Amino acid sequence: MQHNPEIRIGVVGTGFISSHFIMALDRQKGFTASRVLTRRPIEGCTGFPRPELLTNSLADLIENSDVVLECTGDAIHATDVVAAALSANLPVVTMNSEFHITAGSYFVGKGLVTEAEGDQPGDQAALREDALEMGFEPLVYGNIKGFLNHDPSLEDMTYWGNRSGISLPMVTSFTDGTKVQIEQAFVANGLGAEIAKPGLLGVPEDDLKAGGTQLAEAADRLGKPISDYVLSLKLPHGVFIVGKHDPRQKGALRYLKLGDGPYYVILKHNIFVHLEILKTIKRVVNERRILLDNSATPVASVCTVVKRDLKPGDRIASGIGSFDVRGEAVRIADTVGHVPIGLLADAVITRPLKRGDIIRMDDVELPDSLALRAWKEIERSVLNAGYGQPEERTAIAS
Repeated sequence: MQHNPEIRIGVVGTGFISSHFIMALDRQKGFTASRVLTRRPIEGCTGFPRPELLTNSLADLIENSDVVLECTGDAIHATDVVAAALSANLPVVTMNSEFHITAGSYFVGKGLVTEAEGDQPGDQAALREDALEMGFEPLVYGNIKGFLNHDPSLEDMTYWGNRSGISLPMVTSFTDGTKVQIEQAFVANGLGAEIAKPGLLGVPEDDLKAGGTQLAEAADRLGKPISDYVLSLKLPHGVFIVGKHDPRQKGALRYLKLGDGPYYVILKHNIFVHLEILKTIKRVVNERRILLDNSATPVASVCTVVKRDLKPGDRIASGIGSFDVRGEAVRIADTVGHVPIGLLADAVITRPLKRGDIIRMDDVELPDSLALRAWKEIERSVLNAGYGQPEERTAIAS
């Protein structure tokens, strides 16, 4: 890889992140986009900044890449891409929490796969590295969410999707909470934390220190760090860590405007998405180190919760961003047999389900896929290892 004058990056996906990442590469030396894999007809990808790079062939992408960037947000497709890339001994950098929380653990130890900085999970992992370097003991890995509506209307989501320039499923998954549940379950697994309760605590609080303190107190009650979020329209678009420090530093930390402790909030107040990805690609190419993966022994998953009554024969094209279901973080050991929301695609309901029900494998027909087989292996290995069993918890955070 080091013999090439430029590192060739094969990009998977043609959406917001892919398009703007490729534009950003114009300002970088030593790296070039070599191919862009799309499942759409190439002639239909109007407006893509580098149409000459588009291909429908995964083999073509792999043959012409030194590193693969997967940023589709599609857990099932990403699983196939990652498997092929690792078979070719290529490192994979992702902007795809949906993939990691669904099938990512299956690939741990099989090659180099890492989430990138630029989205909330990668930025929390990078912030953790900084916090540890400074001697903090993290108790909370935190996300800041601006707005939450578990069951938004099609009209509202169409308006906000058009206004924001992002897809309808994406804006819906942001609004109904699915995205933050995916991100924080992923962070819990990757950074050795827990979730305090199903669906997370999600503290509504405009004062980050006050909200962070509530979460840190919950972590102390639980006896483990937690991954969670605060809900506020007034706080910045960012991530944070709440941690403790050496009591001898109390005066210095007060002088540095961090307050009197014992809980200290460290904030990254901007998320730059595609502009941060190259930092992780450089880390992978130069150091062969991951930033964040789902771990080989995950604690959490994101189950599928029904938004409206469903009957046998109902079809769900995609769970993430759906008006029929939403995602909720759960502990794997407490929710055996659930369908991770990333697997709910081209699915047919087989049993009557009520609003609020969790969809289980017996409730739905799912197409066969590597992602489905990978998840079943992950669940089986976690349960066989006894990892994360309910009795291991020292307390229930509330």
